[in-house]
Amino acid sequence: MSAFEILDGSPDSTVIIHVPHGGMIIPNDVRGGIVLGDAELANESVIMADIATDQLARDVYARSVIKPWVFINNLSRLVIDPERFLDESETMNAVGMGAVYTRTSDQQTLRLTDAVRDQKLVDEYFKPYSEALSELTSQVLEAHNHVTILDLHSFAPVALPYELHQDDARPSLCLGTDELHTTQALIDQARAAFANFESIAINQPFAGTYVPMAHFGQTTAVQSLMLEIRKDTYAFGDKDSEEFRAVVHSCLDLVERIEKARADTRD
Repeated sequence: MSAFEILDGSPDSTVIIHVPHGGMIIPNDVRGGIVLGDAELANESVIMADIATDQLARDVYARSVIKPWVFINNLSRLVIDPERFLDESETMNAVGMGAVYTRTSDQQTLRLTDAVRDQKLVDEYFKPYSEALSELTSQVLEAHNHVTILDLHSFAPVALPYELHQDDARPSLCLGTDELHTTQALIDQARAAFANFESIAINQPFAGTYVPMAHFGQTTAVQSLMLEIRKDTYAFGDKDSEEFRAVVHSCLDLVERIEKARADTRD
């Protein structure tokens, strides 16, 4: 299986669903640099995965009339985290969770420090991922003069030890925003689509949203909204549950609202 995959959107689609943390695969050459035993690593992989968010995106894709583009990371974020900054501006460096994690969710050692190894992982996995997603974003932008990235994540009901904001609210849905790349209209569309959720918060317990570096801070026509869904809200990924199907429906509703709004502006 490839490190990432792209599901082709409809020609009229302006939406990219990005699923960076749903994967569970750790290649053998990467496994050798991780100090955890097999059982410990299996447990850590599950804890850190945005479990079944890839399946959520696939189900939305299958049910959409205008199919969104879907960009899925098949690898575990324990290989590399494609959403981190590569420089010292990355706040998660403080807990050993920059682009290449050195600590676990409970702040134990995941890898020993090795700058050469880290650069190899960045070159082999981080950069191709980033370049492919940037290219896809530019492709949709060129076709429609607009693109909306829905950055799909999930989070644990109780704060994990590595989290920087232990006392933040843990709503059913956290909407992560960016001052330049997230309009109020997009936030309102999400609130409407997820109106059945018990609670929605902005940038709590996680803030921000992914924008490819080629457009970050520059291209306002690239819009982005992070959808952080609390794991119990979709039954921890049980795809046969009513809760899971309800979240698929809400995500589908949001995609349709975005596409309709864009179509209305073109009419």
